[in-house]
Amino acid sequence: MRLSRMSKTLGVAAALALALSACGGGSGTGGNTQASGDPNKVITAYSNEPQNPLLPANTNEVYGGRVVDQLFAGLRAYDPSGKAVNDLAESIDTTDSQTWTIKVKSGSKFTNGEAINAKTFVDSWNFAALSTNLQNNGFFFESIEGYDAVSKVTKEAQPDGKTKTTPAPTAQTMSGLTAKDDSTITVKLAQPESDWSLRLGYSAFYPLPSDALKDPKKFGENPVGNGPYKMAKDTGSWVHDQSISLVKNPDYKGPREAKNGGVTFKFYTDPGPAYTDLQADNLDVSDVLPSNALKTFTTDFQDRNANKPVAADSTLNIPGYNPNFQGDAGKLRRQALSYAINREEIAKVVFNGTRQPAKGYAPPVIEGFKADIPGNEVLKYDPTKAKDLWAQAEKIKPYDASKPLQIASNTDGGNKEWVDAVANNFKNNLGIQAEIQPFAKFAEVLNLRKSQTIPGLTRAGWQGDYPSLYNFLGPVWATGASSNYEKYSNPDFDKLLKEGLAAKNTQDASTKFNQAQEVLFKDLPGLPLWDQNKPIVWSNHVVKAETGWNGAILYYNIQAK
Repeated sequence: MRLSRMSKTLGVAAALALALSACGGGSGTGGNTQASGDPNKVITAYSNEPQNPLLPANTNEVYGGRVVDQLFAGLRAYDPSGKAVNDLAESIDTTDSQTWTIKVKSGSKFTNGEAINAKTFVDSWNFAALSTNLQNNGFFFESIEGYDAVSKVTKEAQPDGKTKTTPAPTAQTMSGLTAKDDSTITVKLAQPESDWSLRLGYSAFYPLPSDALKDPKKFGENPVGNGPYKMAKDTGSWVHDQSISLVKNPDYKGPREAKNGGVTFKFYTDPGPAYTDLQADNLDVSDVLPSNALKTFTTDFQDRNANKPVAADSTLNIPGYNPNFQGDAGKLRRQALSYAINREEIAKVVFNGTRQPAKGYAPPVIEGFKADIPGNEVLKYDPTKAKDLWAQAEKIKPYDASKPLQIASNTDGGNKEWVDAVANNFKNNLGIQAEIQPFAKFAEVLNLRKSQTIPGLTRAGWQGDYPSLYNFLGPVWATGASSNYEKYSNPDFDKLLKEGLAAKNTQDASTKFNQAQEVLFKDLPGLPLWDQNKPIVWSNHVVKAETGWNGAILYYNIQAK
């Protein structure tokens, strides 16, 4: 997730199902026809310390997202194939794709007993969008009329050359969002978007109880939700840097009803010990495997593993504030770096075939994917061309080689091996010193990216929030987007995204979004690396586990022995 989980959608909703059932971060639904397990047994699952307090609108990374998705339920959810199904929504209707009427099911409550109605959603969405609330996912509401007023910021140049951004909204609520009565929400968008409703299963759109709006920070330490699970106790369920404990919410009756008694997320900073715990049945399920286990997990966990292509990818991002990669020389160097990476060899040797070399900025399982986007030849391995481009850049502006080129990465997700391999590609093919800048926690890397203090490059990735081509482009690369940590901005790219969102059919939308990718291939704000399969393994205490369309484990569907 999101990095991310971890926005918008493309085309017509009915046509947006994934081409292949298969990732910040959204929920999933689906049935498991295996033998019945123990409905009261708590399972343990691999995770790491979330970056922020657990507020849905402020959680856009995978470890926080996987907890938020268990605690909350929204108007919609997604089944394992990526199809959107109603959860708290009774109906979602429109006649012109610009004004939408949503009917909220009656009788729904948070686990503290507070009723959930139309006003609950309106208040929660306005809270998320208001810039003074500093919610990471506020960008997801940009389609709603009046968003510009609540999201306004001022920008002021600083002595160090950076720009200080300060919230300065001119309104407190979005004019296009109204609770007509207890069960009816009306939403007016700034422009027609035929499949706007598809994104309503993403966590940014989850409802919040009134206490969350009064004291968000306190609430985020022990959130009260309405999903398939709830925090195990009133206080202390989140033991920082150790675990988060959830138990089944018996009052949840939606499409993700839990088949076990709860989930305890155990935090690891190294996947190696977690793998050992799995083999000893001291951990029940993991979606993060050490690199050396990618060759053996199917035999280590016979009949207790799964692996399939999912809506998730990886990139190597190049901050625009790095002087070595600015201007004409910087553009040549970005191309040189991309040609210098042997994606196919790394996918085969390091990942043992659980990754495929990228063809674009979105994975093949997403509807609208195109494998031959003009400009994507830069993803081919060509060390001779890489050296030539680097030499051309040197003639324009010499590279500052006073320090090694660092690649910032968390090491908990089995990333060190491939980062080392990429660094060796740079050394051997470009003659520059490169090395990993290691971090034990994913959140540490995100915090540095957000503050724009990454000294070199940074590993990044995206797990689909909802099944759309746009979701792999807008939230990550659009100007001001929630996960655009490197602050990339190109008005031509933004324009094509907007045109794609307004398209009347899937084909036209995909054409615009793929044209937007052509802009990315010219600028190369990040280098696409590979698309992901999601291998998972589970202990002898579990009947079976599975992932959804975006690679997120369907924790609610795990049956324990």
